[in-house]
Parts: sequence; C-alpha cells; structure tokens
Amino acid sequence: MKKILNLLPILTFFIFYRFYDIFTASKSLIFTSGLTCLLYWIIYKETDKINLFSFITIAIFGSLTIFFHNSQFIKWKITIIYMIFSIILFISQFWKKKPIVQIFLEKDIKISNFYWKKINFFWALFFLFCSILNIYIAFWLPEKTWVNFKVFGLSFLMFISILITSVYINFKILKEK
Repeated sequence: MKKILNLLPILTFFIFYRFYDIFTASKSLIFTSGLTCLLYWIIYKETDKINLFSFITIAIFGSLTIFFHNSQFIKWKITIIYMIFSIILFISQFWKKKPIVQIFLEKDIKISNFYWKKINFFWALFFLFCSILNIYIAFWLPEKTWVNFKVFGLSFLMFISILITSVYINFKILKEK
C-alpha cells in the first residue's frame, strides 16, 4: 500500500501532463502529494518524513510554476531534492559515526561499518549524478523528454541503483560469513 501511495503523485502528474499541460499537471502533483501525506497519516497513524518533505518542495515549486506560468520551477524540484539528499549523505559520510544509510537499514542488514560507508557514498554520488542529469535534460531538451525522464528515467535509474546495492550487500554478507 505504501508503494502505491508513493506512486500516486508521479502517476497523476504524468497523466495530467499527457492530457493537458505542465501547469495542470503541476496542480495535480500538488494535490495528490498532499493527499498522499494525508492518506499515509490516516492509514498508518504516522507522518512519513520523506513524503512530507517532498510535498513541501512540490507545493513550493509547483505553486511558483503555476503563479509565474513558468515550467522551469517544477523542473528544479527534483534537482533540489536530490541535491539535498546527496549533501546529507555526504555529510553523514564524514561527520557522523554511522552514515545515514546504515542508520536506516542496519536493523535488517548486518554488515560492517566499512561497507555501509561505501554504500552511503554510492548513494550520495547517485543523487548528485541524477540531479546533474536532470538539469541537463530539463533545460537543454524538450519538455516532453524531461517529463518522460522524470517519470520513467529516474525510476529506472533508482531501480538499477537499488539492484546494485542489493547485490553488493548480499555479496558482502556472504563474504563476511
């Protein structure tokens, strides 16, 4: 159910973009993102911090897109979110005892701190790469290409990165045993 809730905003954005335009799609994105936060709270009796952060950035950049009738604002949203993720991961890499990725996953996965740092660094680079790639696609290619990249390209890149991380973790768990 959580996965469906997380996909709702991006799917409605894509559908509304296909039938209308970027501005109507931005309105739908703001609405469904807020609805996702509300439904998450109703169903699970807690606030998902990542969904809430995403809603706030969507509301800000989506509203600017609608108000100024300029699609550049909504195109910056994912770049800024991914840059923030990258910065947080880099900071945790060097100034925290445990990297952020380890803090979130160590209950379920037991590997040494050395490997957690490598995984954390990989994800910091991944988010940095995606934000730079988004800038290129958003501002040098047609809007339709950017929408397809945002919906399908970033999802594919995320899937591949999760797969790489999973294989790496399983390999290290087997190696440590």
